[in-house]
Amino acid sequence: MSVKVPPAYKKHNSFVDLRVKDQEFILEAKKRCQNLSLVFKAFADPKQIEIISQALNEILGPENSVNQFKITPNVAAEIAFLDERELARYLYHRYRYETFPSKNILDDYPPYLQIEPSSICNYRCVFCFESDASFTKPANGFMGKMSFELFRDIVDQAVGNVEFISLASRGEPLACRDIEKMLGYTQDKFLNLKMNTNASLLNEAKCHAILGSGIRTLVFSADAAEEPLYSQLRVNGKLEQVLFNIKKFQEIRQRQYPKKKIITRVSGVKMRSEQNMASMEKLWGDLVDQVAFVNYNPWENVYEKPANGMITPCSDLWRRMFIWWDGKTNPCDVDYKSTLSVGSFGKRTIKDLWRSESYESLRASHYSGSRQKHHPCKSCVLV
Repeated sequence: MSVKVPPAYKKHNSFVDLRVKDQEFILEAKKRCQNLSLVFKAFADPKQIEIISQALNEILGPENSVNQFKITPNVAAEIAFLDERELARYLYHRYRYETFPSKNILDDYPPYLQIEPSSICNYRCVFCFESDASFTKPANGFMGKMSFELFRDIVDQAVGNVEFISLASRGEPLACRDIEKMLGYTQDKFLNLKMNTNASLLNEAKCHAILGSGIRTLVFSADAAEEPLYSQLRVNGKLEQVLFNIKKFQEIRQRQYPKKKIITRVSGVKMRSEQNMASMEKLWGDLVDQVAFVNYNPWENVYEKPANGMITPCSDLWRRMFIWWDGKTNPCDVDYKSTLSVGSFGKRTIKDLWRSESYESLRASHYSGSRQKHHPCKSCVLV
């Protein structure tokens, strides 16, 4: 009996809806790319010139391919903060992130690196790994917080090699005891540093730490604009407290950091029909630059689910790498219990881990159509 393959989930293109305040960003970004195409070779690294040229050709040329590199609203907003030299570097790294997985291209570093300051979270959201009691039980060894020293060493290796970085993964980053010191260490180091937070632990000191750091995109994770829906989805959360904290952040930003290059976004996981973009914009629209919903990835019971017949390679194997709080390195966060771990940072470098034998073997197996031989890949829908 044949297995019915479920719908695929595209994590790298998961926006259901994204509302931005400035609709002129895309036109302005294309204009800047047109100007850049005349001058960037004067200051681009020789090894980057070919990729930047290809990126510009696809941005400025006729749209004729589903895999063509395009300027989306979120990309245009990021470009708005960059000077010409930064823009050339940005396009190089963004093009690698967007197109290398579809072409199965690898180089020495991951296009995207996710660093986990904490696997611990004060919420138990219904769509999150934290709702798995076998994961959050302290005795099972998955819970912890990254030390500043480990974070510093990761950042030092990433600088100049990886420009797209997130401070988030399985837990709440603001739960990390050293998060303010960590944020301070990121200042002026990356073109595109993002942090996701539920904002429940966001106090005045943390607001200043974020606004004084290298964070370029700050995502407040909120899935509703009213109770009881908010706390039904974000279990243990209180909308009133989160709203107060985000208002405080916006006040501090406007009053003390008016020139800070940062994009703020309220982003929710779309799970129920009651989740409404109109109400989200009404509540959050004046407090942040963007409001969005992303598709829900059905991760539950991935370790117990039967094989689903999916043979499409997982693009994350070519796109991103995860370093957990304790240095353990994983190719995937749907595998939140690290059965696919490729080793530990500290014992091996970012470069060595990314091109390690186990990572390469997993990629080769996916690419050859043998995804179903791997657990939990055989039960996952991410492509």
